[in-house]
This record gives sequence, C-alpha cells and structure tokens, in this order.
Amino acid sequence: MSNLHIVDHPLVQHKLSMLRDENTGSKDFREIVSEIAMLMCYEATRDLPLVEIEIKTPVAVAKVKEVKGKKLAIVPILRAGLGMVDGILNIMPPTKVGHIGMYRDPETLKPVEYFCKLPPDISERDIIVLDPLLATGGTVSAAVSGLKKLGCKNIKLMCIIGAPEGVKVMQEAHPDVDIYLGALDNHLNDHGYVVPGLGDAGDRIFGTK
Repeated sequence: MSNLHIVDHPLVQHKLSMLRDENTGSKDFREIVSEIAMLMCYEATRDLPLVEIEIKTPVAVAKVKEVKGKKLAIVPILRAGLGMVDGILNIMPPTKVGHIGMYRDPETLKPVEYFCKLPPDISERDIIVLDPLLATGGTVSAAVSGLKKLGCKNIKLMCIIGAPEGVKVMQEAHPDVDIYLGALDNHLNDHGYVVPGLGDAGDRIFGTK
C-alpha cells in the first residue's frame, strides 16, 4: 500500500489555486498556507485513537469519544515550515512544537543542519514534519533521519505541494513515513523549483523577495 496521500478536499484545492497565483501577496499567502495546513491536518490525524468517556450534558448523561492521550509534536523545517504551524495549533493547542533548520551546502549539495530544538520527550511522541514544498526531498529526508536517530518511530510528513522526484526520495529512504500532499505536481526544473509549483514558499510567506 502506498504511503502517499493526496488531500483532494475541494477547500484545499480551492485555496491551493490561490497560493499558486503570483498575484497573491504575502499577507494573504501566509493566511492561506495556515488554512491549508489546518485542513490537511484533519487527514494526517485521521488515525488518532479514541477512547469512550462519560459526560453529563444539560439534558442527560452521554457516552462520547475523545482522543486517547496521544502525545503529538509538529516539527517545521525552517523557515518556510513555520507558516504551517499556527493553523495546526489552532485545532490542536496542546501539541508541542520542535524546530529544525537546514541548508544545502553549495559544494556538496548535501543538507546541513544548523539548528535543532525539540521537546525533550520527542522520541515518545507522534510527529508531523512540516514543509510547504517537497522538492528534491533531500532536506526533509535528512530531517526525518535525524529524528529517527533520536529514537522517534511514528513520523509523518505534511507538505502542501510535492514533486515526484521528492516523493521518490522520501519513499526510498523512509518507506515507513506517510506523506500527505495537497497536490503532486509535474516535475522539478533545472533550478530545483517545483513545476508548476508556487515559487519560493519562504520568500512568499515572509515577503523577502
């Protein structure tokens, strides 16, 4: 069974078309990224276990369900991944947040970690790694490898848009990691940009270009 999940909900697809538009400014872009992350989170957490409890409504006693004490953490890849955090925290406030910063060495072209701050109990948590774009897959694959070295076992990856090249890298390196995408695009161009994509997510989120 494939570990790739495309979140094709109409609201996600509608908002994704707005993200792609080059005329969408940074303020709107940030808000839409946050909204898409919140909507995609519904799918990425669909397998959370539930437990039945008993409560008293204003009318009667009712047997209802709540999430069964699952420890969650989201780990955005700096810097673009930060744009997805608030949307998820809006619906899952108790979730812990870790941060991983990586850049690509211009000579070796390999990802280099420059920052890592994670909850102390990260190995005990279910983790969703966040990055708006899954392009070459090198950065997120290295981030997931780092988390596994710390003892993390239950990891998912959530990206708004992905390229087939990046999906292939992740599936080969981490077949145990479920990948959630809003869209699977055509390919990478010569500069490593997803086509048709949405440009540089970090620059568009923070208005740096």
